[in-house]
Formats: sequence, structure tokens, C-alpha cells
Amino acid sequence: MNTTEQPNEFTILLVDDRPENLISLEDMLARPGRAFLKADSGNEALRQVLKNQQIGLIMLDVQMPDMDGFEVAKLLKSNPKTRDISIIFVTALSTEDQYVLKGFEEGAVDYLQKPLDINVTKAKVNVFEKLYFYQQNLKNTVSELDKINKQLERFVYVVAHDLKSPLTGLIAALSLLEMRNEDGHFVKEEALEYTNLAKSAAYHMSTMISELLEYSRQSIDQQALEEVNVQELVTQIARLLFPPQHVRIHIIEPMPVLKTRRMKLQQVLQNLISNAVKYNDKPAGLIEVGCRDKGDLVEFFVRDNGPGIADADQASIFNLFRRGDNESATESSTGVGLNILKMLVEEQNGKIRVESILGKGSTFFFEWTK
Repeated sequence: MNTTEQPNEFTILLVDDRPENLISLEDMLARPGRAFLKADSGNEALRQVLKNQQIGLIMLDVQMPDMDGFEVAKLLKSNPKTRDISIIFVTALSTEDQYVLKGFEEGAVDYLQKPLDINVTKAKVNVFEKLYFYQQNLKNTVSELDKINKQLERFVYVVAHDLKSPLTGLIAALSLLEMRNEDGHFVKEEALEYTNLAKSAAYHMSTMISELLEYSRQSIDQQALEEVNVQELVTQIARLLFPPQHVRIHIIEPMPVLKTRRMKLQQVLQNLISNAVKYNDKPAGLIEVGCRDKGDLVEFFVRDNGPGIADADQASIFNLFRRGDNESATESSTGVGLNILKMLVEEQNGKIRVESILGKGSTFFFEWTK
């Protein structure tokens, strides 16, 4: 697991109204990997804590003018941003029960009695240093797990979206077969055509499920590269989307053969072509799929003559949960599809963009490594 970068210093805030005590305490605790901040009053201690978010421990003198250590600890523990910082009270006061209990009530985690025992002081600070780094590791692990959960959520969305197209095609082919039979115009050739379409859609869905299972078992580095004939891939996508009769999908040749991860390229092309079909509002819809060579990359495009995208939407259409104005409130779109495509393209060191004129259509461009 690639965790977030770990802190490499343990920062200790020393608080005492006597400068010689601050110097002595720093000399006692100094070692590689530690940084020290100093404050000579309670107010200064609060300012230092608010300015420095990496403080792991506060060595806090109890007896100070204006604001004593108990008051400082109480204020720190009342603030959600500072309440988890460990505090050791350094005091010349009696360590009888009433003083100790008061300190713990205000948020102290330990006590040190003046004059300080060097070995005891070092040992206690060492323990809190180890606890601090354990806590940071735990926080980073939780953060990384949260990222993984979000990636899994996006993965589930992609799976559901991609499996929907061949399933819709399968249902459409079977429905047409049923309708022709009910009309009494059942023709053997038509039956064979619809049956073949249904079989193609079912086979495509079975292949996708197998690929998804393989993908789920492997990390990105382990996923096999394979030769992909992009023209055959786009032809298969276009056929299994079952576009309405008034929408034509045209593949501009030639298309390349790439050594890539087939499923990822298929996800991008299928989503863009599917959206172009879904939102086309013209009596004679036209969707063109083509590409151009850019050296180490191929730039693909999916062009349509649909409703277009408003200028205000074009800059943010790839953002998470952003939906265009042409998507009604009843649409099932969650607004994450184009954001997922953006991430897939960026994995290939490419970029995705859109050019559009409202009312005339849109062209989506994306780059893919050869």
C-alpha cells in the first residue's frame, strides 16, 4: 500500500516563563529528528500551536503569570484542531492527588516534577515520540483506505455502466424477436439475425465479466498488455449499443492497432459513444469516431451533431458530480462518468478535452499511449 508521506520530524513545544528552563530542557531532549519550538507564556504557547500543525508534544510549565498551564491545557483541549496533542505538565508544585487530578482533568497525559530527572524525562518523551509516529501512520493508513474505497466505488460505477450496454442490446434483440412473432410476420432470416445479435451481446457481456474478474484479481502493474485492433473494438461497441435507426455511427479509417489494456480503452470509447447516442437530438444523428497520430500518443475523437455543451459547462464537465445542463433531473446519470474517463486517460499520460458549439454538437478528444 502506498501511504501518504510520513512526517520525518518530531516537533516539541517547550513552554516556560523562564528562558534558562527552556534552554536546559532543549539541551536535555535534543537528538536527530527532533525540532523545538519555544514559548515564554501561555498566550504565546497558544499562538505557536495554532501556527504549527505538526506539534507532537507540549512540555508545559504549570506556574506561569497571566495564564497558568492548567488554563492553557483547557483551551487546547476545547479546540478540535488541538485537542489530540499530548501534554506533559512540568511543575514544581506538589504532586499530591488534588494537583495531579486537576492536571489530568484539564488534559494532561503525564506529569514531570521539578527538578527534572534527566533519565526519566528522556524516557517519557521517547515514549510519546513513538506514540506520535504510530498515530500518524494510523491516520495515513485510514486516509489511504478511504482513497481505495472511493476507487472501488468508481470501479463499481464503471462496471455497471459498461455491462448495461450489452444487456440492453440483448433485451432489445429478444424483444424484436418476440414482437415479430406476435405480429405474425415471423421470418426465418429475421429470427436468425435477431438471435445472432442476442448471442453477440451475451458473448460480449460474458467476455467483459471475465475481464473484470481478471482485473479485480490484479493490480494495475500486473494487468496484461495485449494487441488491440481499435477499428474492430469500435465496430463491436457500435453494434452492441443498438443505436436507434436515425443515428449513424461512422468510423473514420484507418484506426491503429495498439498494445494496451483493452478493457480500459474500451471503457473510454464505449462511454463517449454511448453518451453521444443517448443525448443526440437531431432527426438524422451522426457520430464519427477517428484518430490522429501524435508521436508516442494517439489522439482519438468522438464527434456528434447533438445538442452541444454550453460554454459555462465545458470547463468543469470532467469534474466529479458535475452534470451538463442538457441532463434532466430524471436522468440516471450520477455525474461521475466523465470524471472516471479523465482518470483512465490520465493513467495513460494523456489528456481529455471537449470542443462544442451549443445546438450543433460536440467533439471529445482523448490521448492514449501507443
